[in-house]
Amino acid sequence: MDRKLVEKYAAPVPRYTSYPTAPHFNAAVSSTTYGGWLRALPKGANASLYVHIPYCDRLCWFCACHTKQTRRYDPVARYLAALNCEIDTVASLCGSRLNIRALHLGGGSPTMLTATDLMSLGARLREKFSFAGDAEISVEIDPNDMDETRFDALASIGMTRASLGVQDFDERVQKAINREQSFEQTKAVVDAVRTRGVSSVNLDMLYGLPHQTLAGIVVTTQKLLSLRPDRIALFGYAHVPWMKKHQTMIDDAALPDAVARLEQAAAAAELILAAGYEAVGMDHFALPSDSLAAAARSGTLRRNFQGYTTDRADALIGLGASSIGLLPHGYVQNMPATGEYERRVLAGGLATVRGFALSNADRMRAWLIERLMCDFAFSRCELLSRFGEPARAVIAEAELLAAGDRDSVFVCAGNRFVVTERGKPFLRSIAAAFDAYLGQGTARHSIAV
Repeated sequence: MDRKLVEKYAAPVPRYTSYPTAPHFNAAVSSTTYGGWLRALPKGANASLYVHIPYCDRLCWFCACHTKQTRRYDPVARYLAALNCEIDTVASLCGSRLNIRALHLGGGSPTMLTATDLMSLGARLREKFSFAGDAEISVEIDPNDMDETRFDALASIGMTRASLGVQDFDERVQKAINREQSFEQTKAVVDAVRTRGVSSVNLDMLYGLPHQTLAGIVVTTQKLLSLRPDRIALFGYAHVPWMKKHQTMIDDAALPDAVARLEQAAAAAELILAAGYEAVGMDHFALPSDSLAAAARSGTLRRNFQGYTTDRADALIGLGASSIGLLPHGYVQNMPATGEYERRVLAGGLATVRGFALSNADRMRAWLIERLMCDFAFSRCELLSRFGEPARAVIAEAELLAAGDRDSVFVCAGNRFVVTERGKPFLRSIAAAFDAYLGQGTARHSIAV
């Protein structure tokens, strides 16, 4: 790795799972706004549901998700009662008109729910919304939660994809991040869901963790590949202790630097590709037969708050505390504090506290950044076709960026602007060049590699 090049492009920038990014959401988008947006969704619109469970029975120190630890089930049961109220309220505004193409249960740890509550939640959603016969049902699984009753419950709600966090199999790394999970434990969960007919398994691993080494990540990758998951996500650890206080439990001195991070990522990627997987975007891999790989090949890959996806729904509806939704009009986010979230929805209202109403200029830059993040390129002709004359100003920005590039990371190639192989590790930094909001406000981000 060229250290000077890495240091130049490693400055903190967003991950671009949305545009504008969440720090720019504002209180001008209220529950009233969101209610109007839901009512405006046309009959037959395709939609996806995201349901957030903000509880874990242990707190992983690396985690940047909105969650809290509890050893008692009472707060979870209370939260589920409120969640059911929100489901009813949202469904009353749009449920009968929508065609649900996908459901994702995330957290936190959705598998912390009892088997009975998992089945009740699945039944409630199917009662209130109309699911397509081939809807994808994905669930984030913590192997430490799992027992036979929960496996059976997930099968009964129609789970089609299981997503498990591996992070790293090295015991020293696991202790440093408070996530002890053996290879045997992980394999048992993969085997159990496959036995129950789940057609797709996704495994997440991280690089850049405390005490992680190049040799160690090679061993973890080899073990992970032995499970032959359908999809693999290879994420860089986002160290944001100013935002997630539990990350202060991680020793900064034990973290690899930017160059070491990229070397770890490259070593893992090389092994994954050699095993027959195809690269998808900047940090995902999939078997050639998987729909995610097919979307990457066809140029139809998408990116949202769950990462890379094949989801092409007209609306993503977030349910639960802190959840984010995207409708044609813009973004909405629920109240993050569970107590206030519960108060609002139990009173029969929506829990929206902020969002972002999209302008045409926002949609144009959002499309451009998404294509960069998914395809490493965008077409000037397609940009003009979609957005007309206003696109010329953005094209001029791209031309200036390419003309001024002395590092061979971003070039103009005929009709297309392309991130080169040399530039791919710095994709987030290149995308940030088109972010009209970056630098506004006080938001801080993780490093870009």
